[in-house]
Amino acid sequence: MKVIAAMSGGVDSAVAAARAVEQGHEVVGVHLALSSNPQKYRSGARGCCTIEDSHDARRAADVIGIPFYIWDMAEEFHDGVVENFLSEYAAGRTPNPCLRCNEKIKFAAVLDRAKALGFDAVVTGHYAQMRETDLGRTMHRAEDPLKDQSYVLAVLNKDQLDGAMFPLGDTHKEEVRKEAKRRGLYVANKPDSHDICFVPSGNNAGWLHDRLGTATGPIVDEDGNKLGEHQGAYTYTIGQRRGLNLTVPADGGVPRYVLKIEPVSNTVVVGTKESLAVTSISGEKAIWCGPMPANGIAHRGYAQVRAHGQPLSCTYTTDGATISAILDEPLFGLATGQGLVIYDEDRVVGSATIDATA
Repeated sequence: MKVIAAMSGGVDSAVAAARAVEQGHEVVGVHLALSSNPQKYRSGARGCCTIEDSHDARRAADVIGIPFYIWDMAEEFHDGVVENFLSEYAAGRTPNPCLRCNEKIKFAAVLDRAKALGFDAVVTGHYAQMRETDLGRTMHRAEDPLKDQSYVLAVLNKDQLDGAMFPLGDTHKEEVRKEAKRRGLYVANKPDSHDICFVPSGNNAGWLHDRLGTATGPIVDEDGNKLGEHQGAYTYTIGQRRGLNLTVPADGGVPRYVLKIEPVSNTVVVGTKESLAVTSISGEKAIWCGPMPANGIAHRGYAQVRAHGQPLSCTYTTDGATISAILDEPLFGLATGQGLVIYDEDRVVGSATIDATA
């Protein structure tokens, strides 16, 4: 097949591209330029959008022996990921920009462009596995549980997954680094990227404050009693305990946590940990990674609500557009805007954006 290898400049995507060549595919390396001015994004190894990363990707492509290009995706990234991040926080939700980037940029936009240019698929260094099963081609957790990225890939629909290749899904990360060294790849020991690539210094609250401004409002308990003031409700997250700056001492010294963010009244509601318990989750904009489960029927499975969170036993139902999950055990501190991903054992069933909890 003729494939595009999305090369971030890290060790995973470099080894994935090399494996695709060994498998006999015609491979072209592409690095995504996600900012019109990369210097305003984080430098070094903490992000995945830096000038250093583009140089590392080009060097890896040279070692592998494949053509290499840089695709300008800055406008698409800003509109689909950065603006979404801002608008979600302003609405009192807590988004996951990596989910949106995979959905809107790394697969939707890249795969569309690749197919328009005559390519068959996109190869990435994500840790997940595609298998041929009785249900067709389905996505499953990676062999390495510490690196499994099926959660952040669950925003891809069946058509997008049919055009995706994940050569590293059956390999542990330490083996990938050893392979990179054997191949003579400069990035073999490069640290993994982490945090949000477009937020300088990893200071989410400060970055949001600079763009959304100061909006002083009350911090209240569940009975509406004022306990303090905030400088912007969007800088808080559900379950947050530190940095509340309350002026009224907690009764009996019991810690308080953020329970709710109300953007219309610009209010932050706090309370005890017990009030954070969630057993029911509702998600909108469902995306199915394979066959859609039967409507209106209760199914058993596992729900995962964080990229590296524990899968939780649940009973879920769907009407096709939404997913509702009832957890067997309570979960504490879950924010709307996050991703709800449903698994059948290690198979990814689908995902939805959390819009309500109880």
